[in-house]
Amino acid sequence: REVELLRTQTRSGLQLEEAQPDAIASKAFAAGLYGAHPYGRTASSASTRAITRGDLTAFQQARLRPRGALLVVAGDVTMPQLRTLAEQAFAGWTGYPAAAPAPAAPPARARTEILLVHRPGSVQSNILVGNLTGGPADPVRYPATVLNKLLGGGADARLFDILREKKGWTYGAYTALSRPRGTGTFTASAEVRTEVTDSALVELMTQLRRVGAEPVPAAELDNAKGALVGSFPLTIETAQQVAEEVAEVQTLGLPANYLQTYRTRLAAVTAADVQQAARRWVRPQGALVVVVGDGAKLYERIKGIAPVRIITPQGDAMTPADLAPRAVALALDASKLRARRDSFNLLVQGNALGWVVNALEKTGDGWTATSAQSIAGGMVRQSSTTETDAALSPRRYVMDGSLQGQPLKGEVTFANGTATGTAAQPGPAGVQTVKVDVAVPAGTIDDNTVTWAIEGLAWTAGAKHVVGTFVSGKNAVLPYTLAVTGTEKVTVPAGTFDTFKVEQTGGEQNPT
Repeated sequence: REVELLRTQTRSGLQLEEAQPDAIASKAFAAGLYGAHPYGRTASSASTRAITRGDLTAFQQARLRPRGALLVVAGDVTMPQLRTLAEQAFAGWTGYPAAAPAPAAPPARARTEILLVHRPGSVQSNILVGNLTGGPADPVRYPATVLNKLLGGGADARLFDILREKKGWTYGAYTALSRPRGTGTFTASAEVRTEVTDSALVELMTQLRRVGAEPVPAAELDNAKGALVGSFPLTIETAQQVAEEVAEVQTLGLPANYLQTYRTRLAAVTAADVQQAARRWVRPQGALVVVVGDGAKLYERIKGIAPVRIITPQGDAMTPADLAPRAVALALDASKLRARRDSFNLLVQGNALGWVVNALEKTGDGWTATSAQSIAGGMVRQSSTTETDAALSPRRYVMDGSLQGQPLKGEVTFANGTATGTAAQPGPAGVQTVKVDVAVPAGTIDDNTVTWAIEGLAWTAGAKHVVGTFVSGKNAVLPYTLAVTGTEKVTVPAGTFDTFKVEQTGGEQNPT
């Protein structure tokens, strides 16, 4: 039961990640840089679903062994006291861990490549640019740390100043150095408006080339070193911080006097050191560039910067032709559709959060799908009506409601293969009104009717349906994939039934 609960929680977390462009970019970046190396792997819904209780116990028995383990304690305690406590706490724990297999070498990159992750309807682009670096004990890490600070280490750094303050293209642009065991990474990142993605990327690459080509001015160098040296004591103020730092020094194989000499080594960094570090660890001529955004609007803008490869957020390969929605007849058996009404109570940790009522009614030669919901005592209130033909192709969509007092209104009509009107889209800056004007290929259904379409699709073991789905708030047609992942017997008051477990991917969320 604990395994299944954790599996459900983990997959729910992954579903939220898969709706976040920054998480999508990070996963694509890790996979692209590291390849088959373990650092290139990230959890997925499929991998989480495949893990068994036996896998967990086998891992524990093979790996969690004291030989080679490290115990770090910081505080008012003597070694004799600590040894007594440790022997009591870990009595009976014995054995050697299984030998870890040698990791695959990360792929070499001889030229700049762009990985475009197509996220239809995105109004901004998430950009990651970077490359592999050296290990944690490489002496070049000291000047590289100074370089990272002055290039993208905060609001006073170069990228932030140029891309935000001078150009107004982003809310922030940053760089980062990772320090795992083995091979680390250098990364530069920015989130920009779709229409300036190419300009921002060109400028970002220019600044990365600049740090290796030009010596850093003395004032800029001194400011970066002063900030790093001055802030270091704040990282070892508490016993917990000291224990964490010492543990990292030990596990990464750093010199025993690393913490004692850290500030001195940083203070000694010269402009020549920084330039040399940039040439070694910042290599835009062989960088991986990940851009997450609406590929239909981005491909033509960025294809002249470097070779472009296109994938879906799930990692499936795409071609430029795939970026334009195509008319695909939906294999829907309309005779299986029936009028129905479903209602749900929403609970969070057993406490009532709100309710949802959905209904499908036969009206004339088509259907009317309605949905009403109230969440958090009416803080979120929404009702919508979607009018369709007999095969659920949309004719009209109307939405009304409020979000924390702000009105949510929208109305879209469908005619001659086009959806036009307005929609409301909640966001970080509040409710935004979206102008809707987008081609809707034949066979597309409204996202509010996907649930009803399920009973009209053909279901067999291994079945997979790709449904073109119109999402008003995105002004886009997004592909939703409904795939059978298994079977299960479900018992309800009406009896016990054989059911298919169907996973939905695509759009803003991936509910199962």
